Amino acid sequence: MRISFLGTGTSTGVPEIGCSCAVCQSTDKRDKRLRASVHIEVGESRILIDCSPDFREQMLQMPFGKIDALLLTHEHYDHTGGIDDLRPYSRFGTVQIYAEERVRKTLETRLPYCFSNNHYGGVPDIRINSIENLQPFCVNNITIIPIRVMHYQLPICGFRIGDFAYLTDLKNLPHPESAKLQGIKTLVVSALRKKEHISHQNLEQAITLSEKIGAEKTYFTHMSHHIGLHAEVEKELPRNTFFAYDGLELELD
Repeated sequence: MRISFLGTGTSTGVPEIGCSCAVCQSTDKRDKRLRASVHIEVGESRILIDCSPDFREQMLQMPFGKIDALLLTHEHYDHTGGIDDLRPYSRFGTVQIYAEERVRKTLETRLPYCFSNNHYGGVPDIRINSIENLQPFCVNNITIIPIRVMHYQLPICGFRIGDFAYLTDLKNLPHPESAKLQGIKTLVVSALRKKEHISHQNLEQAITLSEKIGAEKTYFTHMSHHIGLHAEVEKELPRNTFFAYDGLELELD
């Protein structure tokens, strides 16, 4: 399995428009963060988690080929704003999207032209498959396990694929869901900033969660410019925890 980080930033991206802080002015490419998303290759299958407003820019850096599935964590624009740019991938056939029913209804309202009975030329060919009651489902022969996390009061999905798990935008992990993360070797989890936030984990909380889950390695994502400079803050992290960055690739067994 290969994990490619397409984006590791929060909803505003980094640098943030109009900001002159040290992180936004940094020349370290690891401090340049597009909106959060990952590209996963398992054998010949290609799976995306989330499709940000930066999707076009992100995918221009990747080999062009069929997308077997797009998994959506939730409906917020920084996680779904690139769906219209799935159009080129429609030449390989319908792009299969997996999302909870609430998310499906939001997308049908937000992008009605993609779901009308009379498509016109150029509309992305997409189909939304509902994730029901967090039941596992398969993409080709790959089992996907949805994991409930809470984005303040909004229930959203994390995903487990094999020994890899991706949890973004969470503030809390309900206790019953912890069992789905047993035996995880590689965890990706969001860490917005150092200061407390109402709907996101801060860095300290993300570190605590990673220790509780006990993954062999943890990578932090969905970070704002308030997290600090990559080169400096990463030195403060516990052993086997790392800041992810745009363009980072992981080869997993």
